[in-house]
Amino acid sequence: MFIVMIAVFLLGYTAIALEHTIKVDKAASALVLGASMWLLLVVGRCEIFSRTAEDGTLANKPWAEYIQQNPENNTPLGLADYIIADQSLHHLGDTCEVIFFLLGAMTIVSIMDKHRAFELITKRIKTKNKVLLLWMLSVLTFFMSSVLDNLTTTIVMVALLNKLIGDQKLRWTYAGMIVLAANAGGAWSPIGDVTTIMLWIGGQITAGSILQEIIVPSMISVLVPLIVLSFTMKGELGEIENAKAEITRFQWRMQYFTLFWGIGSLLVVPALKTILHIPPYLGMLLVLGVFWAITDVIHKRHQTEASMSYTVSRILSDVDTSTVLFFLGILTGVAALQTSGHLNEMSNILSEKVGNVYGIGMAIGVISSIVDNVPLVAGAMGMYQIEAPDAVGFAANFIQDGTFWSFLAYCAGTGGSILIIGSAAGVAAMALEKIDFVWYLKHISWLAIIGYLAGAAFYILERSLGF
Repeated sequence: MFIVMIAVFLLGYTAIALEHTIKVDKAASALVLGASMWLLLVVGRCEIFSRTAEDGTLANKPWAEYIQQNPENNTPLGLADYIIADQSLHHLGDTCEVIFFLLGAMTIVSIMDKHRAFELITKRIKTKNKVLLLWMLSVLTFFMSSVLDNLTTTIVMVALLNKLIGDQKLRWTYAGMIVLAANAGGAWSPIGDVTTIMLWIGGQITAGSILQEIIVPSMISVLVPLIVLSFTMKGELGEIENAKAEITRFQWRMQYFTLFWGIGSLLVVPALKTILHIPPYLGMLLVLGVFWAITDVIHKRHQTEASMSYTVSRILSDVDTSTVLFFLGILTGVAALQTSGHLNEMSNILSEKVGNVYGIGMAIGVISSIVDNVPLVAGAMGMYQIEAPDAVGFAANFIQDGTFWSFLAYCAGTGGSILIIGSAAGVAAMALEKIDFVWYLKHISWLAIIGYLAGAAFYILERSLGF
């Protein structure tokens, strides 16, 4: 059953990757995958948890420690109780922290989008120079994705491209750079990408440290491709068409209010975590509740049919809940692999075969271009524990804000740009612009690779020199 779990996990991943071919939403495949993994774990528990290491001890260390403390539960029934009552509830709590955080953040972004707050940023872009526009969009995307998230930022920026660029292939080039910039921007912010959110909530990194250590490597991973394209892209765009929709004074005020209050709310969450040590999901629920209450009061006082359609209760129907359910299924499946001991064995293999944290991080980054980076990071969090601050030797890389965790945030965030299917931002751009997979592979992947390697090289050099 130990091998069967791996096969089922890979089968589930194949279904997720072939979402458009098999016509099954990836959220459905992820939910079936997550639940099936726990079902297999319960059915095959005696075989899975009786596996031994080379020294004859139980291979699953957490289970060995549990029965040492509770010897009366070393039975098939006690093992079932350990899996369901102990491990599943433990992992459910960790998973729900991420899910509630994401749901709150996505709702705040939906409120801003519904009130057309992002237009205040995008409508000010008027340049016709191709290179200058490329730099403006990439830099704007880089910083926007650090405050919002790379998926939302990509959707907003790709939508803007349709108003600025008529040529499809040229638009694809810009969209490719937006994907690179969005993923890099999300890597250095604790709220910019799901993987950094997971590491931040899990305690592997802190907000201040990840910003300080990863912002420059992430910036380099974007600057290198930008510099290369600046020498190959020439000329100017045609006339820029900016359709002016009618907007009332009340809507104009709400645009500004939701933009500044929404971004301010998202920035308050890491501040609450750093200053008051409030869990991020509680901070996010708090700012969402306040934002919700204020907007409801404003719209109900305005008392028009159009105004009432902007209330949060109406906007909630636009929140992408399928994405939330996708993450729920994936994280649930990875939790099952952690409980069963698969991830621990993989960590041992990586440590033995690769031998250093930089190689492990780089490998995870490359793999994340093929496999979604969310389960990869979740797997790494399950494979390696947070070591005590006084840890020495190889273990010192795994303390909070240690080399491995910060480098993992960079690699998992930027490595997904190598292939267009390697990140949520890439998949969104692919769907919106109908970007061909092979075209991206030929024209953008090599830029993503040199940017990825350049940023990683800077990080390694920086650490080697002791900065």
